[in-house]
Amino acid sequence: MVNAASEWRDRIVVPAVRRHAARRSDGQSRLVALLYDSPPRNIRNLNTMNQKPFLALADVKRIAAACEAEALRLKLPVSIAIADDGGHLLWLQRLDGAAPVSAHIAPAKANTAALGRRESRLYEEMINQGRTAFLSAPAIDGMLEGGLPLLADGHCIGAVGISGAKPAEDTQIAQAGVAALG
Repeated sequence: MVNAASEWRDRIVVPAVRRHAARRSDGQSRLVALLYDSPPRNIRNLNTMNQKPFLALADVKRIAAACEAEALRLKLPVSIAIADDGGHLLWLQRLDGAAPVSAHIAPAKANTAALGRRESRLYEEMINQGRTAFLSAPAIDGMLEGGLPLLADGHCIGAVGISGAKPAEDTQIAQAGVAALG
């Protein structure tokens, strides 16, 4: 019988290795590692990590200010919501005169656009075209026009949701926020 200490000595653990089982003279299997001078081509560099941009507070404030300016220019009382790429609320602002329910709808639109990585309007259109089963999709409640994703370097980094005006006006205000991100 092989004890744990001798079995541990028989194992070599190195990141850039090719392992295969070999038979020992006593008939038991053991792990054998063949070392390489350099890693095989099919092993990517394990020291690199994917990176992507993210929303900073300064970005969020700039987006919110642009949305507010557009809403005030149009004289529309709306709620403005900004979410991160996971749909988590980063900013909520209800302008004077905005309906209280808009403070619930705007974050839902932002959440939907962030999680779906697309305009919330597309979900509304899908449902209106007969795909009503999509109403049961989990975790997305704001399937109405007015939510736009925020994209940077090909990544969705968040979303803007506007509620309180007509659908096209909500989208116009959200587009001002997207444009402010640059």
